[in-house]
Parts: sequence; structure tokens; C-alpha cells
Amino acid sequence: METSGPARPAPPVVVVMGVSGSGKSTVGRLLAARRGVPFVEGDDFHPAANIARMRAGHPLDDADREPWLTALTEAVREVVRSGEGAVVSCSALKRAYRDRLREAAPAVWFLHLTLDRAVARARVAGRAGHFMPVRLLESQYEVLEPLGADEDGLTLDAGAGTDSVLRRAGEALAGFEARSV
Repeated sequence: METSGPARPAPPVVVVMGVSGSGKSTVGRLLAARRGVPFVEGDDFHPAANIARMRAGHPLDDADREPWLTALTEAVREVVRSGEGAVVSCSALKRAYRDRLREAAPAVWFLHLTLDRAVARARVAGRAGHFMPVRLLESQYEVLEPLGADEDGLTLDAGAGTDSVLRRAGEALAGFEARSV
């Protein structure tokens, strides 16, 4: 009878977070491809009412975000059940939202992409077809709670460039995975 070594832990769920325009989706897709895991776009879980509200220039409050966060958290649970791991792009602006995501995944690691406000405004203004208008960007900065010292993850300046962000995130994530084994 063959015996195998200890089961390998499932890859962590990586949440790429930050304000609109910080590059969450771009970095998230590339990081998922490099890791060979699915990419989950957090914006896809917003109900139509939320998208309409943002398109009209109204910031979301916690009550508005609740159905989105519930749906996204369930998607993270599905990823965990699959055993594959994933990379999720999601603003995760508040600690309470990140706590919910942590409850859904035993191993979650956050990559917080920060960005100078002027650069973020320029990026959001230059996007075509996205529901988030520039005038809502300030509301995101106002509610943003940066990663706490007790939260697994890394904060990087998204203005450093995608290649630099991916390299540094990959190094830090490898360290996190080594400690999690």
C-alpha cells in the first residue's frame, strides 16, 4: 500500500485591493496567470442597482455594498472548496470587508495597491466603458482603511509599474506561503 506525504495546503486566495484606477484588475489577471489559478473580478458581483447608483455619481454605503460583499464572499468560498486558490480583484476598502473575506478563506493574502490621487483621477478619467466616474474616487479615499499590521499582505505603490508590483508581490507571497505550510 502506497502512502503519500502530508497533503499540500491549497493555494491562498490573493485579494488585490485598492481604490478605483489602482490597477487591481490588471495586476490581478496577470498574477492569476502567473500562479495558474482562476481570476475573480470583484466588479462582476455588484448588483445592477449598485452599478446604476455609481454611474449616476452616488457613492455606495455599507448597506449598498452588502449584497455585493455577500456574493463575492460566496464566490471566495467556492474557490476554497475547489482547492485551487484564486486571485480576486476587489476594492476591500474597509477592514470589515476584509474580515468577511478572511472568514470565507482559511488562507487569504491582500495586495493593497496604493496610488497618488492625481494619478488615480487621470487613470479613471481615461477609462472607457467603466461605471465608476472620477467624481466618486474621493469617496473611496475617504473610507479606505489601509491594511493593518495584523493583516497578511503587502502594500505597494501601483505607480511603480506593473512589472515591479508583480515581482515584489510574488516575492512577498512566496514568503507568506512558506510560513503557511
